[in-house]
Amino acid sequence: MRSLMRLLGLRRTVPEMGLRSDPAQDARLRPDLAQDARLRRDPAQDARLRRDPAQDARLRRDPAHDVRLRRDPAQDARLRRDPAPTRWSYRYQRLMLTPMFRAVVRIGLPVLIIVFVATAWFTNPANQAYLAAQIEAAKAAVQQRPEFMVTEMVIEGADEHLTAAILNQLEVELPVSSFDLDLAGLRDTVSLFGAVESVVVRVRGGGTLAVEVTQRVPVAVWRYEDELRLIDAGGVMTGRIQLRADMAELPLIAGDGAGAAIDEALALFAGAGPLRDRVQGLVRMGERRWDLVLDRGQRILLPPDDPIAALDRVIALHEAQDMLERDVAVVDMRNAARPTIRLNAPAVAVMRRTNEALAAGQ
Repeated sequence: MRSLMRLLGLRRTVPEMGLRSDPAQDARLRPDLAQDARLRRDPAQDARLRRDPAQDARLRRDPAHDVRLRRDPAQDARLRRDPAPTRWSYRYQRLMLTPMFRAVVRIGLPVLIIVFVATAWFTNPANQAYLAAQIEAAKAAVQQRPEFMVTEMVIEGADEHLTAAILNQLEVELPVSSFDLDLAGLRDTVSLFGAVESVVVRVRGGGTLAVEVTQRVPVAVWRYEDELRLIDAGGVMTGRIQLRADMAELPLIAGDGAGAAIDEALALFAGAGPLRDRVQGLVRMGERRWDLVLDRGQRILLPPDDPIAALDRVIALHEAQDMLERDVAVVDMRNAARPTIRLNAPAVAVMRRTNEALAAGQ
């Protein structure tokens, strides 16, 4: 009670209210002077804690900064969101659950954009010229490398004359990049030579252009009009010669259509047997039959059908009676049932005189 009255400033009224104060309690309640001295504010501390005007100026709020930090009601309205999706958002999310639509959005749309941009870029002539120039520059940088350059050309399988003719016809300027060589065109050019049966053109390692030729082998000399042609077993002309002596080892044929019947002509040459050394050649008559020409101006007229059998009969007569060693000019075997012999002019004259003498003696 006394404590409450002391706190309320009623200390002096305690005796008047008939309340006796307790000395011990009063001593406890009396203010402690030492504690008051400790709690008394220190002037030096007050000086340290006193606010610095310069610091107050620095800490004073900047009105412009306040304006910048002031919240914009429009921005607050934009940031304020409704948790529920909008109608278009809901439809988009539903469409994205469809695999086809998702593929179109993720793949088809980017591809379409790329195609559109590429098309727009390529339609510009300047861009086309630039791209073509870049491609050509890149190709040239690769094609002109030393490992792709061809520095020499060799021709294999051809004789000297054919080799010179091929080199003169090809006219390949070396060195040249292997990418610039038209191997198919070179092969077609070489194939135009009649003496070439087949040809392979390839680029070998080390920068060598190889022309591998399979040359036709001539089997006969064909006198056609005013020139001498070399033909192979297929009747294809392989070349020309100026003199018969240049290919004296080959048999001679003549006449129109002789090249087309080369197989039959070779068979007759092979079947000549003992007459082979006397055979001068074969002449195609009317493009249907052969005449076998021997030395001494003798000629054997063979039939169009089975001429080899007719030649065998002539050879048999010659071996039996030395028929061709006599003054026989022509042996006509065109009619197999009636062989005919024609004598030469001196033999005919002698026979005529003999017949006249026999007639006069009678």
